[in-house]
Amino acid sequence: MKKRLGFGCFGLSGAYGAAEEATSRRTLDRAFELGITLFDTADSYGVGHNETLLGPFVRAHRDEVVLASKFGMVRTADGKNGGLCGTPDYVRASCDGSLKRLGIDTIDLYYQHRVDPNVPIEETVGAMAELVAAGKVRRIGLSEAKADEVRRAARVHPIAAYEGEYSLFSRDHEDDGVLATLRELGIPMVAYSPIGRGWLSGTLQSLDDIAPGDMRLTAPRWQPDTFAHNRAVSDAVVAIAAELGVTAAQLSLAWVLAQGDDIIPIPGTRTVSHLEENVRALDITISPENLARIAAAVPKDAVAGSRAMGALRKK
Repeated sequence: MKKRLGFGCFGLSGAYGAAEEATSRRTLDRAFELGITLFDTADSYGVGHNETLLGPFVRAHRDEVVLASKFGMVRTADGKNGGLCGTPDYVRASCDGSLKRLGIDTIDLYYQHRVDPNVPIEETVGAMAELVAAGKVRRIGLSEAKADEVRRAARVHPIAAYEGEYSLFSRDHEDDGVLATLRELGIPMVAYSPIGRGWLSGTLQSLDDIAPGDMRLTAPRWQPDTFAHNRAVSDAVVAIAAELGVTAAQLSLAWVLAQGDDIIPIPGTRTVSHLEENVRALDITISPENLARIAAAVPKDAVAGSRAMGALRKK
């Protein structure tokens, strides 16, 4: 992948408002042209739509891209949250469904999207290991698992990557033991929402900027009692970025990249222009003095509202 930058495909299936498929395909093609080779999807994104959308693109570049997908967050046919499932039978069925939608024989990196509290993680990871042995999956990973769950999983099968939300607006994993555990075990973190689901782009001025159907409208950080506070925090990032001659999104991505070579941001976008803006963050080096300024402007407790997205995904 291009200098530790991947592409998160969640937004291409309506999570943040309508996405036009022809535009999405152009954005994927441009990402590949720019050297990005890690593309992240899940069976729950658009209830399978995302994998179906990515299929032709992945097949066209099969030997040059790393395709990551996920299972475990059940969605009903109308897209509603159906809870979590990590049973071995569900793992096997989910993998077969993803392979069929993608039109490929092997998933490069297969994550458990969320840990099922009713199924020991050893059983779930054991089933994932069987998929590796069967040649359906090359490597396995975890997403948003707790530190002790990562350790237990790693005793069953090597964990190739951990996907977690990480940005200036979401730094929980610095304090909950996850990041320390990953580094102890040599597991890289794939950081989703590294631009804070848009907060750190500096483009959100009011709740009216969020389109109907956008999942953020139901989330704690985008409510009438939290929006103004969080906009003020993001404005501080915008001000520092402007002084440095970069965009807020670029500065935010550069900050994530500066946290360690073992952290791989996967920003997502629906447009080529934002994609190209994001990629230019790879050329930014933040001085220690400016890293300190950013830390002072956005301390860990600066953001109002939890990072949960939807009532059934509270942290």
